[in-house]
Amino acid sequence: MKRRLPIVLWLTFLALCVLGVSRARFTADLSAFLPSSPTEEQALLVDLLRDGIASRLILVGIEGGDAPAREQTSRALATQLRAHPAFANISNGESVGAEADQRWLFEHRYLLSPDVTPQRFTADGLQQAIGATIDLLSSSAGLLIKPLLLRDPTAETFAVVHNLGNSDQAARSSGVWTAPDGQRALLVATTAASGADTDGQEAAMLALRGAFDSITRDAQQPAQQPELRMVMSGPGVFAVNARATIKDEVLRLSMLGTGLIIILLLLVYRSLTALLLGLAPVATGALAGVLAVSLGFGVVHGITLGFGITLIGESVDYAIYYFIQNEGGRQAAFWRTIRLGVLTSLCGFAALLLSGFPGLAQIGLFSMAGLLAAVLTTRYVLPALTPARFQVADVAPLGRTLSRLISLGRPLRWLPMGLALIASVIVINNRDHLWHHELGALSPVSDTDQMLDAQLRHDLAAPDVRYLLVVSGADGETVLARTEQVAAQLDRLQQQGVIGGFDTPTRFLPSLATQQARRDALPDAATLRAALADATARLPLQAGKLEPFIADVEAARAAPLLTRARLDGTSVAMAVDAMLIHRGAQWRALLPVRSPDSGTLDPQALRAALAASAIPEALFVDIKRESEQLYAGYLRESWTASAGGLAAIVLLLALTLRSARRVLRLALPLFAAVVVVVGALTLAGERLILLHLVGMLLVVAVGSNYALFFDAADAAGGPPPRTLASLVIANLTTLAGFGILALSTVPVLHGIGVVVGPGAWLALVFSALMFGHSRPAVATAPHG
Repeated sequence: MKRRLPIVLWLTFLALCVLGVSRARFTADLSAFLPSSPTEEQALLVDLLRDGIASRLILVGIEGGDAPAREQTSRALATQLRAHPAFANISNGESVGAEADQRWLFEHRYLLSPDVTPQRFTADGLQQAIGATIDLLSSSAGLLIKPLLLRDPTAETFAVVHNLGNSDQAARSSGVWTAPDGQRALLVATTAASGADTDGQEAAMLALRGAFDSITRDAQQPAQQPELRMVMSGPGVFAVNARATIKDEVLRLSMLGTGLIIILLLLVYRSLTALLLGLAPVATGALAGVLAVSLGFGVVHGITLGFGITLIGESVDYAIYYFIQNEGGRQAAFWRTIRLGVLTSLCGFAALLLSGFPGLAQIGLFSMAGLLAAVLTTRYVLPALTPARFQVADVAPLGRTLSRLISLGRPLRWLPMGLALIASVIVINNRDHLWHHELGALSPVSDTDQMLDAQLRHDLAAPDVRYLLVVSGADGETVLARTEQVAAQLDRLQQQGVIGGFDTPTRFLPSLATQQARRDALPDAATLRAALADATARLPLQAGKLEPFIADVEAARAAPLLTRARLDGTSVAMAVDAMLIHRGAQWRALLPVRSPDSGTLDPQALRAALAASAIPEALFVDIKRESEQLYAGYLRESWTASAGGLAAIVLLLALTLRSARRVLRLALPLFAAVVVVVGALTLAGERLILLHLVGMLLVVAVGSNYALFFDAADAAGGPPPRTLASLVIANLTTLAGFGILALSTVPVLHGIGVVVGPGAWLALVFSALMFGHSRPAVATAPHG
């Protein structure tokens, strides 16, 4: 019964874990790269990344073929997609909907024109306005103004269009957008799904791809012409591709790492029974880790599962130590060393729990729960599952060979510190270029994809919107009124050349108060007719011909004010929705600000403009600076977490060993391993990200296990052969687990793997060299 109880409890725990894991939510989007407790500016940045209108844009390029084929494909593709429910809008330069937009602007010109004031409709005001309109007839604007002259002699339509206009537009050929060199047709698709809905973004991409394939399959393309092809970019495309990359990497590396470990253990154990028993702690740890993260965070990220590969490498170590070292009967000493090694690892992982970086916090919890479950399974379940008189293949000959190698390495015991000194010089000399300082360093988006995105944006003449002014309020009308006050200050800065321009939702949807003031400025028919008679007396335009103008003004006086609902059916609605955002109980207006022609914008001038507007709810956001600060905050947290983890490990060792000399001897090979790895990466030209820093902490946590076994056996003259063999075998499984991550294209996984893999190997080698100056013993188990 005593033997069965651990098995019953273990199986019950496994059943609960399986049940919990089956109900867990998994994600492979970019949420692990976003902060859990952002500042106000960072919260806005995160909101825009997840749900902003820009996050819903898919930039499309049609390449190959000849120009007519590309242009025809663009038109056919746009026609199909406009009828597809996955898209809210399709733009390719065609004038689809332009007539409706022009009609809407014309009908509401008196509510939208910033020139509408009581003065404008006096005799003097009308004379100046109509005279200016007549002058415009001979300019390039005459084509717009002449057909409307009798209904809009004050050119309010022109004023509205001029107020809304942006001269930066993509080139056109045969009515559709093209790249400046004409080698690519362009299209912009706005998805119905938000940027945070990765499934919705993927569905939109599939619809795009399906429509393109259908069109090109049916098209008659000359044989000598290059085949038409489509490229896509944008935040949604990045998110979908990143998710696919993470899923593929996790599956591929998990299978590769597990396969390598299984092959290694079969070679060592030469027993299928031992292999299956040895994998029991691994499976238990993995399930416990997933369950802990699911309960703690509500969702398990793909990055966490990818890191779980490393747990295979470390948790299987305990079974290796148990099968190989536990044969000598000195279980108390063996488990005392294991316990201290586990506690040092837990100290290292626990530091990650405090990170505001969700990916790191999940990794910390996953690893702690997994390691605890794995070591408890090894300690209490494996003995109950192991058959009586069961033994694995004798590895003592391997251990004796290793002992002789360590003896031969006695003259090299100072090599680790010498290498560490050289590496330190390399690191110090390259300190200015040692670290990445951009959030993009964590992104799995490839350089090629980023270059394509930049090229498409350049081809579309999309502005580089780095600066935003954000106005908040409890309701939309309050936000619009406050936005008008801020816009007045920005107008002044634009006139002074401090900024190159800005966009605001109030150009499309003024506040109700502003609309009411403009409507109140419109005179009644009799007053307007009399003012016109006086105004046109000295103009080449007879007042009698302007009765349509009087009728339109009279209609505008009685027309209702504009609301967001009355914008539906026009492209204006999308422009407003891009800049006027409603989330929960909060409304925000986003005012993108463009740099002046000089290319340099003074942020202090914008902050001063906000102060002058006397709107405390207004906020200036430098998107580039905020993303850099976001990453800098992550890096600071990682430094703090690593320092805290190291301090906890040192304190634990000091309290346990009660010898400063022993603690120093344990720390030196670990320090040397970390510094040499960083120096080697620096020489290889790899700049560090915060995950490299986490990897350094894990080298200490994992490497301390090796150093502890050497320290525990030092009094006996050195580790016995079986201990040495088990340490090497365990190190190889760690290399298979951690080192395999170095092959990943996901920076978060690569950064850990490229440090921990070689770092763990160096920690073992350096520990052997620095502890191995005594004559190796021939005992069968370590003792401390």
